[in-house]
Amino acid sequence: MSQQNFIDTNNKKWDKLPSFPATEILSLAQPVAGGSIHKLHMSAGTVIPVHSHPCDEYVYVLEGTIETAGRECNSGTFWFTPANTKNGSHIAITDVEILTIRLGEMGKFEKD
Repeated sequence: MSQQNFIDTNNKKWDKLPSFPATEILSLAQPVAGGSIHKLHMSAGTVIPVHSHPCDEYVYVLEGTIETAGRECNSGTFWFTPANTKNGSHIAITDVEILTIRLGEMGKFEKD
């Protein structure tokens, strides 16, 4: 018998992302192989470089302000990036927390 699963995100451990200092991730689910539903916290000034994913990605700003593709996005902003579309760079203007749903593998980041 299937049942609902609940996660108390207030008591779950955030993981550091070594590739991006001052960034932490809270994994919530894996909706498809290689995919991810997660919360991401970026401290003010953190930059995630331009990148693409070989899958669709959905992002909702929970708290703070982030700039992406030259647009400032505040809490309540939602954006969708189709598969294989360059996005970013993402710049945390303030401390920011986003909810991301990625329906496949992570993808590659451009080098400086």
